Amino acid sequence: MPAVTLSTRLADAVGAKTAGLFERAFAITSVGQLLAHYPRRYARRGELTPIASLPLGEPVTIVAEVVSAEDRRMRNRNGSLLEVVISDGDGQLTLTFFNQAWRKNELTPGRRGLFSGKVGQYRHQTQLTNPDYQLFDDVAEARMTAEANAHKPIPIYPATSTLASTLIQKTIAQVLDTLAEIDDPLPEGFRRRYGLLDARSAFERIHRPETEDQVGGAVATLRMHEALVLQTALFQQRQSVRAMSATQRPAAPGGLLERFDAALPFALTPDQVEVGARIADDLVRDWPMNRLVQGEVGSGKTLVALRAMLQVAESGGQAALIAPTEVLAAQHLRSITRMLGPQLAPELMPTLLTGQMTAAERRKASLRVASGQARIVVGTHALLSAKTTFADLGLVVVDEQHRFGVDQREALRAKGTAPHTLVLTATPIPRTVAMTVFGDLDVSTIRTMPVGRAGIETFVAPIAQKPSWFARVWDRVAEEVERGRQAFVVCAAIDADAGDVDDTDDEPPPPAAEGARTRWGVVQVAGLLARHPRYADLRVAVLHGKLPADEKDAIMQAFSRGDVDVLVATTVIEVGVDVPNASTMVILEAERFGISQLHQLRGRVGRGEHAGLCLLVTEAAPGTSSRSRVEAVARTLDGFELAEVDLELRGEGDVLGAAQSGARSSLRLLRVVMDADLIAIARAEAEAVIADDPTLSQHPGLAGAIERRVSAEEWAALVKA
Repeated sequence: MPAVTLSTRLADAVGAKTAGLFERAFAITSVGQLLAHYPRRYARRGELTPIASLPLGEPVTIVAEVVSAEDRRMRNRNGSLLEVVISDGDGQLTLTFFNQAWRKNELTPGRRGLFSGKVGQYRHQTQLTNPDYQLFDDVAEARMTAEANAHKPIPIYPATSTLASTLIQKTIAQVLDTLAEIDDPLPEGFRRRYGLLDARSAFERIHRPETEDQVGGAVATLRMHEALVLQTALFQQRQSVRAMSATQRPAAPGGLLERFDAALPFALTPDQVEVGARIADDLVRDWPMNRLVQGEVGSGKTLVALRAMLQVAESGGQAALIAPTEVLAAQHLRSITRMLGPQLAPELMPTLLTGQMTAAERRKASLRVASGQARIVVGTHALLSAKTTFADLGLVVVDEQHRFGVDQREALRAKGTAPHTLVLTATPIPRTVAMTVFGDLDVSTIRTMPVGRAGIETFVAPIAQKPSWFARVWDRVAEEVERGRQAFVVCAAIDADAGDVDDTDDEPPPPAAEGARTRWGVVQVAGLLARHPRYADLRVAVLHGKLPADEKDAIMQAFSRGDVDVLVATTVIEVGVDVPNASTMVILEAERFGISQLHQLRGRVGRGEHAGLCLLVTEAAPGTSSRSRVEAVARTLDGFELAEVDLELRGEGDVLGAAQSGARSSLRLLRVVMDADLIAIARAEAEAVIADDPTLSQHPGLAGAIERRVSAEEWAALVKA
């Protein structure tokens, strides 16, 4: 058979029938993708797998010994049934084969092997039906090769009910036997410096190790492959951005920005000054800015973004800020207009553009935007409409970037000519995730908080263990309102009885909601408070994503003015809502929210002179992952610390989530949390390689690895990210 390469179609290497199995099971279509389907663990010929712990309904591969084999005619239909009992020395498992009596000749008592199939149950007996198996050498051969095989690991692969681990192993062995020479993606000097294997040896040792000791070196090498490929792809993207030509947007002496700064009634924090200076430098470069600003809840990111908008506006350019919800967009517009003041606001004409405006309102706003009259535009997805055009879009600001898809961000950027881009997030990003997911962006961090914030105290109310605390929660809220303060109550649903969730929230509840039905929706809480004697004279309002836009805005404005005492809401108030008089946040069924959401919601209080109080009401049992999340939030106000905890509790795959696009989704072995140092090493090498060889013409192995791992569609996503 002719030699195959990593780019060879799998069908050409192993045949269409086998290749079809891999494509349907794992979307594997090439030799390179097959060899990147790594074993999930290794078994040894001498070990037996505990049968008692096999999960029903799951595909498994186990090492076991044949105890007996009996062939009999079936009673209710034609044909024979072979029943083979295998054992791990403790429990037993039945293998059933229909009309395959010949297998009795090889499945003899005492034979050991690998058995793969889906675990089922029949008449209270655990069984595998028509399993795949691979028997170890017969007794005579085993004696001759016992010493050689005793320590030889058997790879166990991620498998399905239609594609067993043993077939995957055979197919990979077939491919390795015909694989041509591989161009190594790691530069030779770099590889030797870190004691890594060549690519061919790494593939051989991870799939066909002679000893367990060989596996570690193979994993380390292939992990570095992933890190270097990803980091190089990100640096190539950065290079492509810097090859674009952007309009320089300098600030003029005595101009809009200088006038704005002079009128500010407070001093900028040190971090606001530093990040603002970096953005100001970015805006006068020859290429477009591509910067991510992350900061704690309430750290003043919007002010930093507004100063960038003013710098762009000085040259006649427009800035567009896209927010994930109507509530947040309207809040941003009011906040920006207030900060600009009566002198600057009329000059810049901040304009709101959302999908739920009336046709007349939207037409008027669109004309302001298209003519260039509105130099600051705030909106939701309506800004992405084909009907929305800009006179000179110079800056795109994306607020809470995790709420927007890559294509949505690109659609807005496409409305200008290589506009500068500023991405804001109040969801702190661990350093390793920033390197891995946002490696093509310049990242700035705002940690220092504005002076005058009274701070927040957070308490867990475990009402399953202490039911009386539930009543105390409502008394505590009433006490705060009686002191002239205001309170939020956040629910996981609109109507718990109808199972009606708020579909304006893009972040699903974490799995640790553990399947239990939600008990407290906005409707239920509003009803409870309407019957509560201490709330008879309090003004309670409800807010959720399914209300009309004008009603949502009216409720938020009433709350901001102090005309509403208690706002019962879904997570539409998660980000951007700024009511300094709000002192209390109650989050019901807190276990249904992720760490990031809990931290964001808590950040809605304690924003003024009054100390904030956050009550996390939960029924989660102590020791569960749900309870751990809630307790982690109560322990600290540091969002960056919580981001690291979130990464540990949820697992990096979940944290990366939809942020993974392009090369990022090709990670198999790279562990974003544990491999921080390795990623930093790969990043430094990638930067050096791209600086010396931007087109990778001298690094064909690396160029080929990027091409194989990043498809044309994924490259498009990476370029937009």
